[in-house]
Amino acid sequence: MGEHFGGCLCCGLRYRVTAAPLWVTACFCRFCQRATGAKGMVEPIFDLPAFAMTRGTPRRYVHVSGGSGKQVFVHFCATCGTKTHLTFERWPDRLGVYCGTFDDPGWFEFTPENSRYIFLDEATRGTLVPPGFPTFARHAAMPDGAALEPEVLSEVLHIR
Repeated sequence: MGEHFGGCLCCGLRYRVTAAPLWVTACFCRFCQRATGAKGMVEPIFDLPAFAMTRGTPRRYVHVSGGSGKQVFVHFCATCGTKTHLTFERWPDRLGVYCGTFDDPGWFEFTPENSRYIFLDEATRGTLVPPGFPTFARHAAMPDGAALEPEVLSEVLHIR
């Protein structure tokens, strides 16, 4: 697996991960749309000890999730504004990385076996979801953490 590095636009923040993601989430909720300025976000999730800042100290914005009612902590560079990672009240032992901040944003696997698409009921027109991946209209788990049953598509879903 090795180490993988990333950081912000100005390089004031740098980080390292030392493990493969536990899973990868492609999220299309309004929070992720606003946070990225895109249709959604690809977010590999790691155990907290697999992640370390190697340069700089991020600022932190606290946001209450409309979906779970729990706090989400957005970590970002105070100089250039790049969001690098998220930590969660709901999962205090895990964190998510904004995949585009990795030096190589494609280093990890993104397969039906380790990934899922969530908040498809908020996805924008033109969003495509490949067949075979677990999908969820909203969250993949109940607020208490109980897993929900995914729908696995047999053909491409094109949000219109």
